[in-house]
This record gives sequence, C-alpha cells and structure tokens, in this order.
Amino acid sequence: MRPLDEITDAVLEYHPEADVDIILDAYLFSAKAHRGQSRQSGEAYLSHPVEVAYNLTRLKMDEKTVAAGLLHDTLEDTLATEDEIKELFGDEIYHMVDGVTKISQVQFASWEEKQAENYRKMILAMAHDIRVVLIKLADRAHNLRTLESLSTEQQRRISKETLDIYAPIANRLGIGWLKAELEDGSFRYVRPEKYKSIVNRMDQGEEERKVLVTTVCEAVEKELAAAQIQGVVTGRSKHYYSIFKKMMLQQIDLEDVYDLIGVRVITDSVKDCYAALGLVHSLWRPIPGKFKDYIAMPKPNMYQSLHTTVNGPNGQRVEVQIRSKEMHKVAEEGIAAHWQYKDGDNKSKKQDDHLSWVRHLLEAQSEIKNPKDFLNAFKVDLFFQEVYVFTPEGEVIALPRGATPVDFAYQVHTDIGNHCLAAKVNGKIVNLKYKLKNGDRVEILTSKQKHPSRDWLSFVKTSKARSKIIHYVNHREREKSLELGREILETEIRKYGFNPAEVLKGNALDEALHAAGLNSLDNLYTGIGFGRTSVRHVVDKLLPKKTLEEFAKQSPTVKVRESSEPRESGGIKVRSFGDNMMLRIGKCCNPVPGDTIIGYITRGRGVSVHNVDCPSMMSLAGETERLVEVEWDTTHKMPFPARISIVTEDKPGLLAKISITVSECDVNMTRANVQTGALKRAYFDLSLEILDLDHLNRTLNAIRSIPGVIHVERIKEYSKKVSRKKQGEDIEEDAGPSEETGVWVN
Repeated sequence: MRPLDEITDAVLEYHPEADVDIILDAYLFSAKAHRGQSRQSGEAYLSHPVEVAYNLTRLKMDEKTVAAGLLHDTLEDTLATEDEIKELFGDEIYHMVDGVTKISQVQFASWEEKQAENYRKMILAMAHDIRVVLIKLADRAHNLRTLESLSTEQQRRISKETLDIYAPIANRLGIGWLKAELEDGSFRYVRPEKYKSIVNRMDQGEEERKVLVTTVCEAVEKELAAAQIQGVVTGRSKHYYSIFKKMMLQQIDLEDVYDLIGVRVITDSVKDCYAALGLVHSLWRPIPGKFKDYIAMPKPNMYQSLHTTVNGPNGQRVEVQIRSKEMHKVAEEGIAAHWQYKDGDNKSKKQDDHLSWVRHLLEAQSEIKNPKDFLNAFKVDLFFQEVYVFTPEGEVIALPRGATPVDFAYQVHTDIGNHCLAAKVNGKIVNLKYKLKNGDRVEILTSKQKHPSRDWLSFVKTSKARSKIIHYVNHREREKSLELGREILETEIRKYGFNPAEVLKGNALDEALHAAGLNSLDNLYTGIGFGRTSVRHVVDKLLPKKTLEEFAKQSPTVKVRESSEPRESGGIKVRSFGDNMMLRIGKCCNPVPGDTIIGYITRGRGVSVHNVDCPSMMSLAGETERLVEVEWDTTHKMPFPARISIVTEDKPGLLAKISITVSECDVNMTRANVQTGALKRAYFDLSLEILDLDHLNRTLNAIRSIPGVIHVERIKEYSKKVSRKKQGEDIEEDAGPSEETGVWVN
C-alpha cells in the first residue's frame, strides 16, 4: 500500500502552505473506519481511499479535497456517521464526502435512466462544488485499475459507464491524462478483443516507433536551438482508445492509421509557439487540412495548442502539438490548474466563465423532465465538434457543428431566441435552417410578434435551444387548448339551453372531473382542447339525463313566411311556398356558403336544402315541381357545419396541433373522432363550424401545412337510403340524412 508520506509530500510540493495535518487525521479516521474490511482483490480496503487521495494530488488539489478523498467511502461503507465527519473535519469536507456518497447511492429503474441521473448529479455537484466531481473521477480511475477481481458482467458495466459518463467529463474539464487513463482502462473490458489486437500490433512496431520519435525530437530540438527558442520536446505513441476511435470513425484498419505517434513541443510563450510551428513546417511538409489553431480558438474546456500533422522522416506521418508551459498545465490538469487556494473562496471569476456550459445544462435540466431526453441533450453538449462564429460585436461563440442561427440566438439570450424572426450571416439573409460555418458573422433580427415554432426542433442542435423551444411551445399549446376546450364545452352546454356558469360548479362538475380522471376545470378544458377528453361524455355527466333524452328526440325547426320576394335568413334566401313551412339543411351533403344549392319541398318537414350534385337531388329528376330555388345570403355571416377527413402519421400531439390550427383559422370544432390504423396512420373525422366555402378551403390548406399530415379532404356524407329508393316513394322517407340542421328564416 502506498505510504502516506508520498501523498503529503506531493501536496506540499505544489502547495507549500497546506495544512497536511488534516490529511493525517483523515487517514487515521479512514483506517479505523475500514478496519477489517478488504476489497474483492483481497487487498486491505484502506488501499483504495489512499490511491484516490494520491490521484487527487496528481490533480494538484488542496488538502481538504485530498482529505475528503481519504474519507469518501466512510459514510457509505462503514459505521461512521455524518455528525462524526462534521465534528472532526468541518462542514466543507463533510459536504464533499456527502456529495460523492449521494452520487453512488441513487437507485435507478433502468441503465439509461441511471446514466441520465448520473449526469444530473454530476452537474449539480459541479455547480455547487466541482471538487466533488474530481473526487469521483479519482475514485473511478483507481476502480478501473482493480477490475480483474470482478465478474465479467461487472467489468463491462463499470467500464461502459466510465466511457459514457466519467471519461467525457474528465475531457470536458480538460484533464488530459485522466481522460486517457479512464478511456484505456475501460476499453480493455468493453471491447477486449479489439483492445488486445491493438496492443499486440502496437507492441510489434514499438522499437521502430521509438526510433522515429527520437529522430523527430532531435531534429526539432536542433532547429529550436538554432533559432534561440527555449523549448522541451517529447514524443509518445497515441493511447489505445484514441487509435480505436479513429479506426471506427474513418472505417479503417490499424495499418491505415499513419499518425500513431505524437510529438509535443512546450515553449515559453505564445510567440514562440507560432515560431516553432514555422520551424516544424520547414523541416517536413504539412498534411493539408490537418492544422488546427486552438490557441486563437480555445476549446470550451480551456484547451489551447497548435496541432499539425506532417510527413516526417521516411514519409511517416507524425502529429505535432505545440503549446506554452501554461497551456500545457491547463491541458494536463484542466480546470484544476486554475484552482484558487483562498480561505472560504474556492471559485474564481475565471472558473465561473469556464463553467458556463454547466449553467446551460442546468437550465436544460430544469425544463427537460424525461431522463432519455435529458441524456440525449447532455450527450450533444459533451461530444460536439465545435464551430466558431462571431457576434456583430466580434465576440466568439462556440456551437456544435451543424448548429443554426436559432441555436446562436438562444446561446446569446433566451429572449433573442424566442423572438427570432430572421438571420443575417456575413451580411446576407439566410434560412433559419442554415448550418453555421467557422468564421461566420451572425446577426439575429427579432420581432415581438414572432415566437418559437415546434418545427424548429427538427433542426436545432444545442440542448439549450431545444429545451427553451419545448418549454415555450408546450406552454403556448396548453393555453390554446385550454381556450379551445372552454369554447367547445360551453358551446355544447348552451346548445341544451343551460347557462355554463351555473352548470360548471357543484357536485355535477365534481362527478364529471372524477369520471375524466382530472382534478380541475382548467385541466378538463385542456383535455377537451387536446382531444384527450370527450366533450360528449362530460356533458352526459353535467346535464340531466331527461333533458338529454328529450333533446335527442327533437330537431330544430323554423318557419318561412310567405312572400313574393326572396326572404333572408341568417344564411339562406328562399322563395316561400306557403305558411309555416320549415327549412332544413341536409347533412347528407353538408352544403356550406359557396356551394351551389337547391331546395326540395317535403311532405310535413318543410324545405330540405342540398347541394345540386347531391345524389338525393339527382334521383329526383322527374319531380321538378317540388324543387325550389334557394341561394346563400352573403350579407349575413353565420356558422355552418362541415365535416372533414384527415389522414396523418400516428404521432402524439397531432390532434392538439390540428385543434390549434383550426382555432387560429377562427373555426369552431364541435366534434372530433380519431382512430389509428395500419402503416402507423391516424384517421381524423372532425365536425367544424365555418362561414363559407373559402373559409373552409383556407382551413384545409392550413391543416395540410402541419408536419405529419398526409391527406385532408371535405366529407360529403351522402345517405345510403337513396340507393334503396323504390319507384314512387317520397323523398322525406328515403332521401336526405338521418339528421338535419334547422335555420331560422324570417
């Protein structure tokens, strides 16, 4: 087991003012708490917290963090209590130990949910005290080194979790050595055959690569000395997992990975970095497209360096990284390189700036409740390849590759995203779906009347933009559905002659809510508006059964006054053929203003109005004496019923979108029937109240524009009785619908 002196000496080397007594106290407490315990490998359990503490010294952590590393398993795996930790070591160390413990103790319903919840815990820990995360990373690094004693299933589970969660976080924090260690340690168990294959083949060419590294390093050192540039040159082979990732990404074999070695040049200044780059390119020809300037454009994890790949000695490719001493410190230690050793102040402004990505993810977490959605959003933010664009003021914004002006708008400010009208890129108007490129200068044009569209979700890339759009659209659709549902329900209640304000209270409302499985009137309105709750079933609970039964037997009738001139109704002009004659609009063809119509005088049921091409009328060619001229009254607008059929993809929420679109066209929906069928299709049968044919066509066109809608058409439901009409039978018995709509004619 590693001696404690090795840990305290390491702390004093980089932090001479450290109070290492607290590390000694933590060691003694941990030794006592873990006495008699052993790991599955057979080692004393104390060896694990000691190695975790040593890993933290490699991260150059303060003495309190190292002490917390020694104590990190005491709350979970021993009889030690929270009060003991607080009393002996103080609240600061206790909170770090407690944070690590909580990350490890959460139980999950599925592995995918476990990943998502781990990400949540990690982010919360980062926002509160990033040292909790660093302890967990140090813990995982040592666990990977001791997986041999575990079962194959445990090895694969822990290793996959490390690749999916911990290695990316180490990378995001800029801790290069720890990322490489976590990846190679996990790769060994996740893909054991690939790992062994790469290790064996790398071992075979090890001597040849050593000679190449020595040759390149000596050549670069000679050039630096001649140019009087101070610098240290080192070489190494790439670590195994990075080779494997390159093989998978480019779909190539190991023999085709040419840049298996890397050379690193560390200088004193930025000026010397660029000078060294020129010297390297003077020695060997650079490979086109293989140069990256991360000094001018740092990565979000603070990484800075110049990367170039050259055709080295004997035509063998070599990757060269050039950076200053300070950049190298950041590249190896990441955010820990900026740690401030100040009493009571463990966060600097610089750190807060570098942790802005954590705040963005926290915002996303607050608005994305589904673990799967959150996991996808977080993976985007962890694994993106950056594209760098400029604001009009020249500020650099880093975004995922493939990001759009909408992503840019939300990155700048939520209000700018929510009111994004258009975008200019390099002075020219572009589509909002335009994929931003490195160096683009982006300007967002806004309007208070413009709001996010659900369509934006099909092309935005950042989790921040996606979460803000979902939040806004869901809120807006709920408001629209609530308003639509209220209108539908109140209209239905008034149809029976009742006052909605009187009906929608008391025991009847409670019964209706209970039957619908809801707890408030607003939720009832929203359910009706979204199409999840049947207004017919609600009315059955709200109104007396006797009233409903009587109403079902009745049909609204109206009288036509006798006149030699056309009489105007609220929607139809008709010539009278006698007193007390009723006018009915047949639902067999559902005529609406704009259709060519004709009237038919029935026996005992007034004038029945139909489309001229209705089969009911076409079958009456020999009974012209009973036909009457009718026409639409264009001076008075009133709603008329119309039925439409819609075929869509079978996706959740389409009824809500259709309802909102119908409402935005100033159309009232009185009935909705939805069924699902084969080939993942949904079939909608809707009854609407429209003003005229143009109004209906505008509504149909608006519905056609909804993503997921396949086909829309108006329904003219001709009666089947017509085809069974016998010679000499009268129309009021056989033609027309089973239901008709009456309109008043004065």
